[in-house]
Amino acid sequence: MYPGQQQPGPYGGQQQPGPYGGQQPYQPYPPQQGYAPQQPYPPQQQPYPAQQQPYAPQQPYPPQQPYPPQPQPPRQSLGEGQMRLDPNLTPGQRELVVKIQQKAKFLAYGFVLGVPLTFGGAHYGITHSPVGFAGAAVGLVLVAVGALALTQMQALKRQLRLITPDAWRSPAAHLPGARKAATQAAYINGLLVLLSFGAAGYLLVKGAEWGAYGNSFGFGALMGGACIPLGMGVAAATTIPQLLRVIPAGAKVGRSLYSIIFVLATTVTGEGIKGGALPPIAIGGSTLLVCAGAMALLGRAAKRMRGEAG
Repeated sequence: MYPGQQQPGPYGGQQQPGPYGGQQPYQPYPPQQGYAPQQPYPPQQQPYPAQQQPYAPQQPYPPQQPYPPQPQPPRQSLGEGQMRLDPNLTPGQRELVVKIQQKAKFLAYGFVLGVPLTFGGAHYGITHSPVGFAGAAVGLVLVAVGALALTQMQALKRQLRLITPDAWRSPAAHLPGARKAATQAAYINGLLVLLSFGAAGYLLVKGAEWGAYGNSFGFGALMGGACIPLGMGVAAATTIPQLLRVIPAGAKVGRSLYSIIFVLATTVTGEGIKGGALPPIAIGGSTLLVCAGAMALLGRAAKRMRGEAG
């Protein structure tokens, strides 16, 4: 067969060239009997409507019951004399301490303002004009307010002692180390009593001198100032019987009282350094050393009375 010659078909005709080298194009089979031709699938019905209904508005949650507010420790601010509360206090102890601090404000305002006004007003009424007696009457009212606050504060302190472990006899009171620490703390608080009463006596004498010169304001101020160390001395004296019974609260109270003197001595020392005066620097510096040593010893004694290693 020559090139280009068409190959004869099986039936004698000429075979048409196909795309696959002479193969016949595909012919679909005719439908067989008994089988219906396949119909196209009917369109599916949408199970959901074309436009969905909006959701019902969600009901708000019922309001939760608020927790009972816990009393927060008051922030320490300059000039108010507040102290930071111990974070280890229970809610009951914290509530009582906050109430005691509130009563202490009335106590301080009543005595700090009332005592100078009473003595200064009486002195002015005697030496200058009867108007001073009106000021003395106002001062007596303020002193009465302070005395009432003191009475209420003492009652709150008795309630606090019932739920404060340090206000009871130490469980380590039978140990020689705890008894020795309690005796040492009693001596340190006794020194505080002597220093406080000495400062109060000094201010009373200076106030009498100012009064003799006819200075009513100076007389009243010094009389009021004498009440501060006098009250500190009384408070320190009440801790000595507690310490002799190995009660750690006596050491904590003494430490707090020494801290007040420490702040005052810091002020005196700073003023002496600014002015270049040696006596205030010497007095304030020595007082700082005494107070710092006493505070350290009282803190260690309180730990030993609790049975802690200190």
